[in-house]
Amino acid sequence: MAHALLVIDVQNDFCPGGALAVEGGHEIVDGINAMTPDFDAVIYTQDWHPAGHSSFASSHDGAEVMSVVDFPYGPQVLWPDHCIQGSTGADLHAGLDAKCAELIIRKGFNTALDSYSAFFENDHKTPTGLEGYCRTRGIDTLTMVGLATDFCVAYSAVDAAKLGFDVTVRLDLCRAIDFAGSLDKAKADMVAAGVRLSSG
Repeated sequence: MAHALLVIDVQNDFCPGGALAVEGGHEIVDGINAMTPDFDAVIYTQDWHPAGHSSFASSHDGAEVMSVVDFPYGPQVLWPDHCIQGSTGADLHAGLDAKCAELIIRKGFNTALDSYSAFFENDHKTPTGLEGYCRTRGIDTLTMVGLATDFCVAYSAVDAAKLGFDVTVRLDLCRAIDFAGSLDKAKADMVAAGVRLSSG
């Protein structure tokens, strides 16, 4: 069986100067590049939203950025417009060694559904296809890094653990938004799901 590195959403819009910048997001790039040769497979994800995505505050009259509203699938944070398909903000960080990726999973392209997890959209039942890829490649162990710890990384890690993968999150190679206690909650959720949290 194989061990894959899953690099979550290290994109310009999540790095300093981006539309939804995560503090220190760029600081993890060199560390990620340094570890890629140690894995049997390297997989990247990208947020890939159409303009006018339903998770954007701008798509809801009078809505404030970072407010929470009820969607058919549950509570949804309304974000600033970010990672719009084909935009510079949606590009992977230029310092990232993307040529080593054997797969790039794009998520969040369904206008009506946000997609934090690399495995399922936010309805928790629409798959991205990543599980099937991992199964057919014989991947049973995943190490995750990227942005942001408390949203896309945590959702991906919890889903992967629930699917039976052996999962480690390298917290030193992640950065968090930490919105209204979201980081502490994310860490607790990951531990409860059986995810190992490592600092290197």
